Amino acid sequence: MNFKSTIGFEVHFELKTKSKIFSPSPVSYGAEANTETNVIDWAMPGVLPFVNKDVYRLGIMVALATHAHILPTTHFDRKNYYYPDSPKAYQITQFFQPLARDGYVEIEVHGKKKRIGIHEMHIEEDAGKNTHGTNGFSYVDLNRQGVPLLEVVSEPEIADPDEGYAYLEKLRKIVQFTGASDVKMEEGSMRVDTNISIRPAGQKELGTKVEMKNLNSFEHVRKSLAYEEKRQAQVLLSGGRVQLSTRRFDEATGKTVLERVKEGDADYRYFPEPDIAPDHISQDWIDEIAKTLPRSAEERYSQYVTDFGLKDYDAKVLLQTKESSDFFDQAVAAGADPQLAANWMNTQVNGYLNDNRVDLSEIKLTPEHLAAMIKLIKDGTISSKIAKKVFAETIANGTDPKKYVEDKGMVQLSDTSVLAPMVKKVVDNNPQSVEDFKNGKDRAIGYLVGQIMKQTRGKANPKVINKLLNEELNKR
Repeated sequence: MNFKSTIGFEVHFELKTKSKIFSPSPVSYGAEANTETNVIDWAMPGVLPFVNKDVYRLGIMVALATHAHILPTTHFDRKNYYYPDSPKAYQITQFFQPLARDGYVEIEVHGKKKRIGIHEMHIEEDAGKNTHGTNGFSYVDLNRQGVPLLEVVSEPEIADPDEGYAYLEKLRKIVQFTGASDVKMEEGSMRVDTNISIRPAGQKELGTKVEMKNLNSFEHVRKSLAYEEKRQAQVLLSGGRVQLSTRRFDEATGKTVLERVKEGDADYRYFPEPDIAPDHISQDWIDEIAKTLPRSAEERYSQYVTDFGLKDYDAKVLLQTKESSDFFDQAVAAGADPQLAANWMNTQVNGYLNDNRVDLSEIKLTPEHLAAMIKLIKDGTISSKIAKKVFAETIANGTDPKKYVEDKGMVQLSDTSVLAPMVKKVVDNNPQSVEDFKNGKDRAIGYLVGQIMKQTRGKANPKVINKLLNEELNKR
């Protein structure tokens, strides 16, 4: 029997605000436990939440980027449950009147394009975090309590794990390029819950769905979905029935494990949050935010390939992160040749980041430095070999490339009146290379160029040397 899968996603994005959604506590990753909290986060009696307006602004940016309809009036509700890392014993979220509905994301899988609908996106607060020590004690960190989240709920229109992977990649890129979230799964600023059901091919009624929560990588999403497809098929083929439940993915075994039987919405006893009045979002404000929306990855790709002439591969590597794309754009704006800037970004800069496990924001190289160094290469002031030394100094210490080249006397030697005698002497001292050249062995020139570079400590202009060498060798 053949089965058909139906997959949906609930993706949480931490919104990049300076303070929490309902309190003035700051938001930062990695702070000492319980140092970024206040009485609202502790749910002290009598304190009232106050909505951070910037949360709406960032959420609207994502809604606009995903073609969603923004509701003119939105309201918060209480979702009642008890977790030890949530002092209020309920979560403030949006259930009845979310921020936006009816958006979509376009994906491409195996050469075919498909539009995945977004059912809704709503704003809510995050809970704290529990850790369990080996000493038998458990600890609660409330720094995360009240961090604003945007939950994006897809329609159940995804047909297989590959489509699911493509949807998540595209959604992450869209959100990232709005600047609304860091979308760093390793830091928890993007978290994925997924649900999947299968049904016999030809059956219209959907099967019983199984949810998997807090998957921490796209690859785990794909593997867990693939495992569930097989597991649920085996259950049905053996005459059993799939249980409405929540499962987790075990990385070690590659299997999913039952955690609990799933609750329905009624179990959460939603009701409107009485301490927060409904908020009205005007079209004027939406239009104002739309004007500030950064360019999307698609728009940047078109510019890189069409206007700058970059190869598809180079453009896609630059667009892997908004940070990288921004850096490249700023370097080009500072006067860098686009192709050379892309080459340096995708090789030397990325290599440094990977080797040192740092982000672009943590290095001392600036887009202006990169542009200045590329200009020195373009106008012949320094060779590519010297440029690597300049790059190493600049990225390590933030030294201005032009000043470093001048201070170290690294200006490329292009004066033919100086180089010509050196070329003649090298040729005189290497008769075997002359013979090899006459016999058609081009590598002889490479050897002679190397000899001259050695004498000039890498400062000779390779183009000038090659020209002089060819002229000298052809005389022999």
